[in-house]
Amino acid sequence: MKKIEITVEKTATGYSAFTDEMNVYTTASDISTLYSNLIEALNFSLEEKGLQVTTQDIKLKFDLPQFFQYYKVLNANFLAKRIGMNPALLSQYVRGKKKPSIKQTEKIIAGIQRIGQELVDIRLI
Repeated sequence: MKKIEITVEKTATGYSAFTDEMNVYTTASDISTLYSNLIEALNFSLEEKGLQVTTQDIKLKFDLPQFFQYYKVLNANFLAKRIGMNPALLSQYVRGKKKPSIKQTEKIIAGIQRIGQELVDIRLI
């Protein structure tokens, strides 16, 4: 089964999530609960087909400002320097003042993924 793309949006009370592939929508106060609600809603929707999904079967999509709002641990200035981007420009993307091009978005995602892989590979002593 291909991954089900879920669009996540920040709301005043937490998060909402929906998929255009299926008629599924849910909300939650945090991402962890959102995952649980999504799995429950998706499995309910797929019940008649005899299919079941897990978190491995879904792919969350955030817009850039919402991504940085959720992952506050990731410093945009640090990321900009790591990927060779002007920090002021990335800041404008993060604040929603400007929208990055597809090429810039791919550069940002690649940088985030590299940092994520570095964190996965770290062993503390």
